[in-house]
Amino acid sequence: MSASSVRSRPSRTRTARGLLAAASCAALLLTGCSGTARHSAEGATGGRTAGERTVSGDDDADDDADASPRAGARGSAGPPVEGRPGPGATAAAAVPPGLGPLTGARVPAKARQALVVTGTGRDSSASTAALHQRDAHGAWRLVAGPWPAHNALSGWTDDHRAGDLRTPVGVFGLGDAGGLLPDPGTKLPYDQDEQFGDSGTGYLDESLEGSFDYVLAIDYNRVPGTSPLDKTRPLGLGKGSGIWLHVDHGGPTKGCVSLPRGRMRELLRHLDPALRPVVVMGDAGALRK
Repeated sequence: MSASSVRSRPSRTRTARGLLAAASCAALLLTGCSGTARHSAEGATGGRTAGERTVSGDDDADDDADASPRAGARGSAGPPVEGRPGPGATAAAAVPPGLGPLTGARVPAKARQALVVTGTGRDSSASTAALHQRDAHGAWRLVAGPWPAHNALSGWTDDHRAGDLRTPVGVFGLGDAGGLLPDPGTKLPYDQDEQFGDSGTGYLDESLEGSFDYVLAIDYNRVPGTSPLDKTRPLGLGKGSGIWLHVDHGGPTKGCVSLPRGRMRELLRHLDPALRPVVVMGDAGALRK
């Protein structure tokens, strides 16, 4: 491994994954994350397509509280599977709050954590994010948030194309993390690497420095189980790529979703691959379907 790459918590990371990340980093463009007019960030489309893992405040507040209880194993790609609530779950609690029956049915039955990112409008870059967890009875309960968030400059899309400045609507797996800074205490595989550094300014002339201090890859048009730095794009570059959750820089992104620094740390500490986390994201109208 090169001196520039430091992998924290080696017992939870993959050696092969580290080698792949190191090879990718040599020519890394960080395609897709930070939304800026000067950055080569790209977005990706939602929907049931290859690479989508479905079966489908205070901006700098630093929350050092322990994550909620965690407990085994990632989901795999496949068609949407409607979750069935167990005894005691009400119809309203059978899907995370804010989701309609069609969107809720796309949340994998085995997923027990769901980050719901809700845009304020189809063409808006403002959104909120809330983490929900499914209990033993199949009912979803809020465990963190809601937090302020940003999405792409031009809003949301069901069919993202490279360069359209929109964030994909859909249900995607969450399983691979990393960043410029050391692992904040996540159970997810985490790659610390200098290649996560960023500079320049965003659409509002805000500084982008620190945007990739913590990142979480969203499983669209990527290979799950690899570093967020891996540039393999199963759908091709034309469908967009490199969609991440990352630290908010105070303005719209080019395709990613950004959260305040402290909230990114909190999210990483909450997420557990044993609970097969997913992100459900889109404008409010789309999510209510």
